[in-house]
Amino acid sequence: MPQPILRLALPSPLRRLFDYRAPAGVPHAALLPGVRLRVPFGRREVIGILVELADSSPVPDDKLRPALELLDTHPPLPATLFRLCLWTAQYYQHSLGDTLSWALPVLLRQGEPAEARQERFWHLAEGARLDDPRLARAPRQREALKAIAQHAHGVAHGLLGKLQLNKESLDLLLAKGLVRVETRRSQVSATHQGAWLLQPELTLNNEQRAAFEAVRAGLGRFQPFLLAGVTGSGKTEVYLQLIHQVLQAGKQALILIPEINLGPQTLARFEKRFNARIALLHSNVSDRERLDAWLAARDGEADIIIGTRSALFTPLKNPGLIILDEEHDASYKQQEGLRYHARDLAVVRARQENLPILLGSATPSLESLHNAHAGRYALLKLTQRAGGAQPPRFLRLDIKSRPLDSGISGPLQQAMAQTLAAGQQVLVFLNRRGFAPSLLCHDCGWLSQCRRCDARMTLHQRHNELRCHHCGHVERPPLNCPECASVDLRPVGAGTERAEERLGILFPDFPVLRIDRDSTSRKGAMEQLFGTINRGEPCLLVGTQMLAKGHHFPRVTLVAILDADGGLFSADFRASERMAQLIVQVAGRAGRAGRAEEAGKVIIQTHLADHPLLVQLTEQGYFAFAEQALSERRAAGLPPFSHLALLRAEAHKPGQAEDFLGQACDQAEALLQQLGLTGIELLGPVPAPMERRAGRYRAQLLLQGSARAPLHRLLHAWLPEVELLPGSRAVRWSLDIDPIDLF
Repeated sequence: MPQPILRLALPSPLRRLFDYRAPAGVPHAALLPGVRLRVPFGRREVIGILVELADSSPVPDDKLRPALELLDTHPPLPATLFRLCLWTAQYYQHSLGDTLSWALPVLLRQGEPAEARQERFWHLAEGARLDDPRLARAPRQREALKAIAQHAHGVAHGLLGKLQLNKESLDLLLAKGLVRVETRRSQVSATHQGAWLLQPELTLNNEQRAAFEAVRAGLGRFQPFLLAGVTGSGKTEVYLQLIHQVLQAGKQALILIPEINLGPQTLARFEKRFNARIALLHSNVSDRERLDAWLAARDGEADIIIGTRSALFTPLKNPGLIILDEEHDASYKQQEGLRYHARDLAVVRARQENLPILLGSATPSLESLHNAHAGRYALLKLTQRAGGAQPPRFLRLDIKSRPLDSGISGPLQQAMAQTLAAGQQVLVFLNRRGFAPSLLCHDCGWLSQCRRCDARMTLHQRHNELRCHHCGHVERPPLNCPECASVDLRPVGAGTERAEERLGILFPDFPVLRIDRDSTSRKGAMEQLFGTINRGEPCLLVGTQMLAKGHHFPRVTLVAILDADGGLFSADFRASERMAQLIVQVAGRAGRAGRAEEAGKVIIQTHLADHPLLVQLTEQGYFAFAEQALSERRAAGLPPFSHLALLRAEAHKPGQAEDFLGQACDQAEALLQQLGLTGIELLGPVPAPMERRAGRYRAQLLLQGSARAPLHRLLHAWLPEVELLPGSRAVRWSLDIDPIDLF
């Protein structure tokens, strides 16, 4: 029987499969779709995934190279996830090999075995005695043997140091036959033991109970639910009680969260509630820990899986429920490589695996609300805060003509002083890192501009640096103005560093805790800050949108938003939605304890206190804003009432990217006529709003379709032609399906 041709997906941007001969000596039956093979690719070796077998190949037989090694006896990805990857590559118009690489942990991409770690365990040998005469003059060996004897299940080799056991002593004991070494999987338990609950469940109110019962009734079949609950309404308690139901049915639950920094908090809450095997997957765990957690989930040895967007591709042996918290969050959209949206893909995965999926948020995305209105999602609402807590009271503080002290007005300072004097905490929100957004020459008007981007450099005073937050370029602040040599250089505007410094001077008796990407970059820094906050002592928290995402600070009663005007006049049609979500999420940190004397108050500093959006948001709430915004999107034909694809290009020379996109646009227009497609507009090409970034010139071409199917039909025919354009090698280009950022 002739050997079949292997069609492999390789980690390459090329949208095609690659043909190889089977490795020598590998039986036909072992060549299962989804297994990994090591193959030669150019001058290097890569790990490919078998997609299909073929009888023939367009590659001449003498050019067809054999695969080097078969790495798996069974495919690492279950068939359901393999189908999800096929769907993902097709929908996002991305290379299948690259898509499959995204779905696998790093170590599996590098060829590691897809098996749980084998670890050595030291045991007392049968018949060994602590008073063995051979140990009379070997006190260290005698102590080591005594320690081993105290562990009936053996001592893992990795724990020898913690038990102060010397490997040299153990090797001598092994040579004497007094200990033995067993190699086994390092998983603690292959099956769950005991009752599931460590803590009693809280009593649900009527709205929580209705939401819980609705989802519980849908367990065992595909049904998307949108849980729209105001901040502090007890969405997490609904999640926990549903997960309990899933665990009792012998199933696994997958919980997606938007930010790594929410991981420890979420994990701690789940560990307190459940006697369950919990796996945590995000980019801050090591490659080995991630692979162990991934394999535990695949083999049914993890009951609850918690992770950020990439955890969506975690295989589950017995899937029962997917929960996606803070579903509106932009962090669920991957912005490089495979530009997938974890929220949308999670719904696709739930449909393919016939699972219910619960999307939760206090500020649901307009796309999800539209799906609920259209009947595609079941809408569940929680309108009351749990535990009797009242919603925070909003105050729009007009700061026109008011003097500002590092961005802080006099009335706001008074409100902060009163809150701290009452023994409560203050949260100050400012979505700008650093000390000041720019450095200005007071004499000639020079501004600290990045040399590589069309952007200003941010002053970070603590490290005495100017940093570009777009390309990462760092330099020392000049002593003199580069234009006029003046020494009168002044920081302009306020960032979190400046607010932290000034608040420390205004309120010297209270700690000021800054929470942003800079202050939490060290391992354990976030946990340390939260530990201080959770002690409940009066303090001031200063931070960026990190503070807005799902945190529970029961002693925070005043939230101050220093600058609410940034999103009111942006050219991005999504800016108002993002601003509304951010304000409501930040405001939701106030007054969560439920005590009348600690009711929450939100002060919004603005130069536009009468702006209709701010008035509607603060007086009528997020859902009134969302209905108005959906109405405006419908009238303008914008998503979710239309569908977008964005072709981006960048090059080293000005004009190159636009020229390339111009050729691509001509091809697309010709294909529209050839295929007879209507309802699709081509907008551009135009320079990107920030044309130069990291030394490259950027441009973009936007495709807008009134229906999804014709747009994807065009893209499927168009991209192979774009790849062959003469200028395609001089530019870097990418396609973003359903972009959430047009800049």
